[in-house]
Amino acid sequence: MKTDIHPDYHPVIFLDSSCDFKILSSSTMNSEETMEWEDGNSYPVIRVEVSSASHPFYTGKRQQVLDRGGRIEQFQRRYGKSESAAEAVPEEAEVVEQA
Repeated sequence: MKTDIHPDYHPVIFLDSSCDFKILSSSTMNSEETMEWEDGNSYPVIRVEVSSASHPFYTGKRQQVLDRGGRIEQFQRRYGKSESAAEAVPEEAEVVEQA
């Protein structure tokens, strides 16, 4: 490994300010803001908008279950004949046959 080309890898605190969730991890990111961790040491703080404590996928909140039906039902809704169109087709066919 070459020396002096790799960024400094050090412990930092990632803080999710939306739910006050903190985790101590390692990163190459730097920050002027520091915070004291449970072990009594002070670490740089990196603020994040979303973490596993606030993301809807991990928390199970705001999940919507959409029952869109199967592929056939979706196709029939999109491209299938409506009731009024289905009734109109036989009438037009009768007119064509009589003429």
